[in-house]
Amino acid sequence: MTTKINFEELVHGLGDAVVISDATGIISYWNRAAERIFGFTQAEALGQSLDLIIPERLRKRHNDGYEQSMKTGTTRYGSQLLTVPALHKSGQPLSIAFSVSMLFDENQNATGVAAVIRDDTARFTEDRNQRKRIMELESKLSL
Repeated sequence: MTTKINFEELVHGLGDAVVISDATGIISYWNRAAERIFGFTQAEALGQSLDLIIPERLRKRHNDGYEQSMKTGTTRYGSQLLTVPALHKSGQPLSIAFSVSMLFDENQNATGVAAVIRDDTARFTEDRNQRKRIMELESKLSL
């Protein structure tokens, strides 16, 4: 027996954010988990640039890479889990982990990117605090 999968139902029920953007970096899909993670409602995010969630200091680098991916139809991040800084609607920094998939039309022209995103802020903060504590302990031992 095969079960027909309803994409909307599946994606809206995920704990991870699903964000889809077109070839120019404009957000065309934003699920409930994206609302929870980033603080923007679907209505606020749709039609906006990905700059909405990218820290200003990283926007040029991101946009240059995104444009190159759209030109070539490839990304070096397709099979990697990336961890990068992001922004919450409140302005609070986030650490997110995500994977991406290029999207193509029937002629194999790149039309956008789909990203599955997880809030990694708590783990990132814990790791940073542990590294700091280790450095403090090591400095005490060398005295």
